[in-house]
Amino acid sequence: MNGWRYRSIELLAARSGKIAAFIKENSQEDLCHFLEDIPADPNSFELIARFCHGFELQISTENVVPLTCLAYYLGMNESHSKNNLLIKTLTFFEQRILPSWNETIEALLATENILQQAVHFGIVDACLNSIIEKALVDPCLLGEPIKNLTHADNNEDIDDMNRPNARRRLFGFEGKSEDLTMLPLQLYEPIIVAMKKHGVPSKYVAASLCKYAKKWVLYKSTGYEEMTIHREVIETVERLLPHERGLIPCTLLFDMLQSAIVLEASADCRNCFETRIGKQLDEATVKDLLIPSQGYAKEVQYDIECVRRILKVFYTNYTCSDVSGLITVAELIEEFLAEVASDIDLKPDTFISLAEMSIAASLGTQRGADGIYKAIDIYLVKHRYLTEVEREEVCRVLDCQKMSPEACEHAAKNEKLPLRVVVQVLFIGQLKLRDTITKEMQASYDKLRKEEEDLARLDCGEEQARTGMEKMSNKVMELEKECNMIRKEIASVCNHTVKKEKGSMWREMKRKFGCITTMHHPNCQIKKMKKVNPNMEYDL
Repeated sequence: MNGWRYRSIELLAARSGKIAAFIKENSQEDLCHFLEDIPADPNSFELIARFCHGFELQISTENVVPLTCLAYYLGMNESHSKNNLLIKTLTFFEQRILPSWNETIEALLATENILQQAVHFGIVDACLNSIIEKALVDPCLLGEPIKNLTHADNNEDIDDMNRPNARRRLFGFEGKSEDLTMLPLQLYEPIIVAMKKHGVPSKYVAASLCKYAKKWVLYKSTGYEEMTIHREVIETVERLLPHERGLIPCTLLFDMLQSAIVLEASADCRNCFETRIGKQLDEATVKDLLIPSQGYAKEVQYDIECVRRILKVFYTNYTCSDVSGLITVAELIEEFLAEVASDIDLKPDTFISLAEMSIAASLGTQRGADGIYKAIDIYLVKHRYLTEVEREEVCRVLDCQKMSPEACEHAAKNEKLPLRVVVQVLFIGQLKLRDTITKEMQASYDKLRKEEEDLARLDCGEEQARTGMEKMSNKVMELEKECNMIRKEIASVCNHTVKKEKGSMWREMKRKFGCITTMHHPNCQIKKMKKVNPNMEYDL
C-alpha cells in the first residue's frame, strides 16, 4: 500500500511543480495536509489524479474552468513538464469555449464556486471580452427589444425584429442561444456594465435587464431568506436600466416598482422607478396605478401617495406642445378616481384630495365634469353612512356647469346627492335652456331681418313680407311651447326630489325657530307669533 501511495505522489510531483517543491522541503505526512487544503472539488481532483496516472483526460465545457484553475494552482505548466495539463485546458478553452456564445456562458456558470480563482487567473475576463465582442456583432443575442405598441415609432423596430438577421447567419448563430439571465448577479452585472461602456444599443441592454428581472424577481413568491437576494437584484436592475423613454413598457416598470416596494428596496431605487414611470405616464393603464398599500397599518387599499408623486413627475417633465398626452393622463386619473372610489376605507378627505388632483390634471384640456360626477356617484353608493354635511363636502369638487346634459339628467334624479346639488343642477339646466332659447330666437330674428332685406331689395311686395312674418311668429310660438314643456318637466323632477327631503327640511326649519315638536306645542315660537299678530302672513 505504501509503495502504491509513494508511486502516486511521484506521479503527482512529476506533473505539478508546486507538489514537487513541497516534497523537497516537507515530509509525506505534511503532504497529506497540503493535498487536503487544495481548493478543488472532488471531481476535479480525481480528473487530475487520472491525468497524472496516464489516463486520457475528457475535457468538457463544464469542467474546463475548474481544471484550468487547479492546473494554475498546482503549477502544471510546460516549464515543469511537457504536454502538461494547463496547456491542454487552455487550448480547449481558447479553441472550443471562447468562439461560442453558448459555451462561454456555460463556462462562466462553472466559475460560480471558484470565482476568485477564475478572476485571478484571467478566465472571467476572457469570457467577458468574448461575450461583449459577440454582442457588438449581434446584439440580438441579448434578446429581442421589448415591443412597446403604444408608440407609433416602434413599427420600425417590430419590422427589424421579424427580419432575418444576416450577421447571425454569417457568424453561425442560428441555433438557440444561451441566455445571460442564467448567470448569477455577480457575473451578470459586470457584463452589462461593460456592454453599456462599449456601446451595445440600449434597447438590447434594456431587453436583457427586463428578462433578468422577470427571471429572478418579478411574479415570484419571496421567502425571508430570498428577500435580500431579490432586493439586490431589483436595485441593480434599476441602476443599470438605460434612461431613454419608451424602451421599457410602462406596465413592466410598474411591476418592477411594486416588487421594489414589496422587497423594501432602497428609497433611491423606488424613487428612480417612480421617475421613469412619471416620464411616460401617458402610456399607463388604470390597472397599473392600482398599487396595493403595504404594511399592517394601511388605511386605504391602494398607495395613493405613490400615484400623486408619479403624477407630479409627469407634469414636471412634460414639455411637448401636443396636449394629447395631457388629455390621456387626465382621462387616466379620472378612471383611477372612479376605481378607488369603491374602497370602503377611503376617507372623504382623501377622496376630495384625489378629486382635486383629477381636476388639476384636466386643466387646459377643456374636459367636462362627467368623470368626477361618476366617481362621486360611486363613492356615495359605497359610503352610505356619510352625513349630509360630509356628502355636501364630497360634492363640493363637482362643477355642475361642466356636466353634459346626460349627466345632468342623471344627477337630477340621483337620490344619493344632497338636495342643494340637485337644485343647483336643475338651476343650471334652466340657465342652459334659457340660453338655448335665446340663441334660437336671435337666430330666427336675424333670419327674418335678412329675409325682409332681401324682399325689400327684390321689391317682391307686401304680401310676401307678411308671409315671412307669419312664419317667424309661428316659429317663436313653437319655441315657447317647447320651453314651457321643459320647464314643467324640470318642475316635476324638482318637486319629486323636494318631497323626499321635505319632512327633514321642515323639521330642521322648526328646530331653527325653536319648535321641536309641532306647532301646537306650547313652546312653539311660530304659534306665539301668530297669537301676537294674527293678521301677519307668512310665505313659507
